[in-house]
This record gives sequence, C-alpha cells and structure tokens, in this order.
Amino acid sequence: MRATLQARRPGARPAVAVTTGEPAGIGPEISLRAAWALRHEVNAVLLGDAAFLAMTAQQIDPEIRVSALSLQAVRNSGLPHFGPERLCVIDLPLSAHVQPGHLDKENGRAVLATLDAAIEGIGAGWFEAVATAPLQKSTINDAGIAFSGHTEYFAGRTGTPRVVMMLAGQPHAPQDAPPLRVALATTHLPLKDVAAAITQDSLAQILDIIHADLRAKFGIAAPRILVAGLNPHAGENGYLGREEIEVIEPALAAARARGIDARGPYPADTLFQPRYLRDADCVLAMYHDQGLPVLKYATFGRGVNITLGLPLVRSSVDHGTALDLAARGLGLADSSSMEEAIRSALRMADAVRNQP
Repeated sequence: MRATLQARRPGARPAVAVTTGEPAGIGPEISLRAAWALRHEVNAVLLGDAAFLAMTAQQIDPEIRVSALSLQAVRNSGLPHFGPERLCVIDLPLSAHVQPGHLDKENGRAVLATLDAAIEGIGAGWFEAVATAPLQKSTINDAGIAFSGHTEYFAGRTGTPRVVMMLAGQPHAPQDAPPLRVALATTHLPLKDVAAAITQDSLAQILDIIHADLRAKFGIAAPRILVAGLNPHAGENGYLGREEIEVIEPALAAARARGIDARGPYPADTLFQPRYLRDADCVLAMYHDQGLPVLKYATFGRGVNITLGLPLVRSSVDHGTALDLAARGLGLADSSSMEEAIRSALRMADAVRNQP
C-alpha cells in the first residue's frame, strides 16, 4: 500500500488515528488524556471499545465527551469533521470485561482489530498518520495469533519487506541538547541470535531506509548517521570479534559510496557523548538493549517510537502497558509520551506532505 495525504479542508484539524492499546493497561487512559489535551490542534480519533472508553473518560474527567462511530459507518460515509468539544471514537468492541492490570486473551483479537482499522483508515485517507498506545504481545499470542510487535505487524500488513525501529526524543538535559534519535539494526531478538542477523545486505537496507526517512519525514537534507559496533570496543581490531571488520565496515563503505553519510563503527560505550551526538542526526545501534537504555534514560516521558520504511507515518510511546500502574487505578499514568507521539506523527505527516 501507499498512503496518499489528501488536501485538508480549510480550517479543519488534521486527523490522526490513535489505537488505544491493551485495555487492561494504561493505553486507554493515556490515549484519552492525550487526545483531549491536544483537541484544539488535532482530531485524534480513538480506535477501541467506545463504551469502555466513554466510561473511562468520565472517571478521568467529566468534561471529556466522546462520540462513537461504527467502522462500517466510516467506510460508507468517511470520517465526519467533529469540532474540538468532543472526541471521536471508532467503536471496535472488546469480547470480555476489562479488569485493570489483568490480561484476558479474549480481548486479543479486538486489540489487533484497532491496528487493522488504523491501516485501513490511512489507505482510505481518513487519517494522516497513526499513533499507537502500548499493547501486550502475549495477549495476542494467547489468542492464537502469532504476533511479535507493532513494528513487524505494520510491516507485514503493508507489504513492506524491511522496516527500522527508531526511538527519538528531546533529552531532559542539557536544555540546548539536539534531539536524540536511535535506530536499531535488530529488534526483538534473543541476544544469542543478534550477530547472525546482522549482514552487509541487511545493514545496506537499514541505512538506505534511515537516510531516506530522515530526509522525507524529518526534513533533514543531508542526514548524518553514527553507527555503533557490535562487540565491546567495536571489536578491538578483531581481538574481541570480527563482525566490525567483516560486516559493518564494508557495509558503511558501500553506503558512503551511495552518498549516505554513515560513520563508524564506534564503541557503543563511548558513542553516546554530547561531543559525538551534536554532529549526528541518528545513531544506529546493533541491538535493542545496546541503544535504547541510553535513549530512554535521556528522554523518558518525551520519547517516541517511530517505524521507518513504512508507506505511512506511525509513531508510538516509549513505554509499555504498565499493568501494575493500571491495577492501582486511574489518575497515575503520564500521558506526555502519548502526546508527543501524536505531535511527532503530525510533524512527520507535514514533512511528507511538503516534499517537493
């Protein structure tokens, strides 16, 4: 598929699909809070169980108003242009009663249906982008559907052969620090499988995707990418592993020959310093827990998860379902990452729209 961003009606707020995630977690609460907080900027259309979301909204803030639409009604007539005095919910009913903090596999398929509706809506032109609340992979797998994560699911449903997970955010300190962006060469793999998954071909594709999307979705004309090594000390000239010499360095040389500013490989334990990051638009880490702990430490609450390489704009929060927090009741969850995910989705959609 290839999403087409249609012209906005004069004065209309841009529409972003917000999938509300695992119903037993904090996803519904942060989705409602973020959509309501940003209602004058964006028509954040919630995808989830309308009755459950309306009940949750009243418990959060009696001022929040929601209006439910069926998916079929939107298919027939398109997305109505509601004003900011209420939130639009496309009703995708759950199968079982929700007990906060307690997973129920009976709701796994309904959670997945929100992702399908978002993808459909992007293709149909209802939405400019999608922002996803956290879901619980185990619930969907326990429902009998093989599922490894949002990133992989969006890739499969859009027919995208390779995507790249990137987290981005504004560091809490220093105040003038540039945005930090960390992309991953591998995502949800056991550590023992990482080295075999990193090849010259895979790195070539990943670097091409990062370069293209930093230009298209972030408006960076000449992206600079710093690449971490796989092994301690980036292999120590082969004494601590030869992946840098045999795989990473040749892939970077080939990328530079294609006009991509990709530098490295650098030792990961010293790469994330201001003196290096100030000259970088993105860091490519080799595996999940090499790059993301640094990113989340520096930006938590302001960070977003972005899927590069998709034919649509998709962002998400930088945290999980927080079942333990949800079990303690409403009012404890922080919606700032969800708000930033929605804002980031809009910025990327605008960048895509404004390409020459």
